[in-house]
Amino acid sequence: MALRRSVLTLISTRKTSLRLSAIKNFSAQSEPQEEEKRKTHFGFEIVNEDEKTKKVHQVFETVADKYDLMNDVMSLGVHRVWKDIFMMRLAPTPGTKLLDMAGGTGDITFRYMNYLKNKGSLSADKPCSVTVCDINQHMLDVGKVRAERQGYTKDTSVDIDWLCADAENLPLPDDSYSAYTIAFGIRNCTHIDKVLEEAYRVLQPGGRFLCLEFSQLPNSTMQWMYDQYSFQMIPVMGQLIAGQWKPYKYLVESIRQFPDQEKFKAMIEEAGFRQVTYENLTFGVCAIHSGFKI
Repeated sequence: MALRRSVLTLISTRKTSLRLSAIKNFSAQSEPQEEEKRKTHFGFEIVNEDEKTKKVHQVFETVADKYDLMNDVMSLGVHRVWKDIFMMRLAPTPGTKLLDMAGGTGDITFRYMNYLKNKGSLSADKPCSVTVCDINQHMLDVGKVRAERQGYTKDTSVDIDWLCADAENLPLPDDSYSAYTIAFGIRNCTHIDKVLEEAYRVLQPGGRFLCLEFSQLPNSTMQWMYDQYSFQMIPVMGQLIAGQWKPYKYLVESIRQFPDQEKFKAMIEEAGFRQVTYENLTFGVCAIHSGFKI
């Protein structure tokens, strides 16, 4: 009997050891998969998701003061035309309450206010309302200076709020805006799907989502020419004008990592938006994506 108990004890111990070993092996196999889920791209570099947020923040902290100048140089001034078209497609009215996401330096916000002024739609009794939101406080500070220089801070027909917040987790109530714009900012976000979900959440029923972002050219020859210009010239311009090479190398690479027009359209629809369309500008160098919360 004693021998039998010893054998049974040995077998039980062996089974327990095997189970623990199996659990350890399973955990070891699972860890790379879990780690892989936390990876994302920063340009062409693979990094941890939290690391990307820090790196993107550093990029725009570095280039904020030269951001608008470099936009003019890199696009040969065409970005101004793109943004004008973008605002014409939004066609705001005095009742449009706008959330301008990733709008730190104020380019879209100022166009929104000028559009209403040119339509004769603004007055002190019915001021336009816009929240400029950006994850980078330095970019917002640049926008505030520009707003003051252009006289918007003293204009009683203009109501501007400046908010430093993450597009993936907005400290804003549901159904609070009638329009949401994001221009050349969504590709820098770690989770594009979360940005779209938050945009949907803060928009009122009937509200409009409008995104201006670099995209892909449908013509392979033109895409090749565009790539040559982007990779060979833009980082050099960044070094010569802003004293920065790496941030502009990242900006070029981030464009190539962003979903093409059809894939991004599908992502917008998946977030819940309806009547989703896109319009190519300059042969597809960038595109305007539009959707409604219905």
